[in-house]
Amino acid sequence: MLQAQHTSGIGTLKEALLNLTRLSQDGFEKLMIGNKLDALVVPYGIFSSVLAIGGYPGVSVPAGYDKGVPFGVCFGGLRGSEPKLIEIAYSFEQATMIRKPPPLSEVSNSYEK
Repeated sequence: MLQAQHTSGIGTLKEALLNLTRLSQDGFEKLMIGNKLDALVVPYGIFSSVLAIGGYPGVSVPAGYDKGVPFGVCFGGLRGSEPKLIEIAYSFEQATMIRKPPPLSEVSNSYEK
């Protein structure tokens, strides 16, 4: 924090953006193209931010429950792969049928607060 206070932040931001661009082209794109992948699936979280920063599409869907708390996965792909990602995500949802609607009492209580 102390070191950050002594900078304008601009140089660091530019370096970060260049690094993200490099990682997108030399990392994610190379992985997808080199392995002829339609999508990359990872637990929902930071990956969606990486996709957004790189300008890549992503679809998040429910994937399960951990101690009653739902969690999801994110399918990411290269630019222009939205139709394929939607198809994959839909197929995953239909195969797992994991999503459960919340109990009606919980929904009602959330509106009352």
